[in-house]
Amino acid sequence: MPKVSGLLMGILSIIAGILIIWMPGLLSWIVGIYLIVIGILALIAIAK
Repeated sequence: MPKVSGLLMGILSIIAGILIIWMPGLLSWIVGIYLIVIGILALIAIAK
């Protein structure tokens, strides 16, 4: 799995938080896409 630095994760979290406050319906999309990406990365890691 790709390693994400603390700074990058903090910036992404702030941006995601602002977007979720601004457009609450976006939360389900972000969570859904996150779960799909994590699932694909996990399957790729298992296959190696």
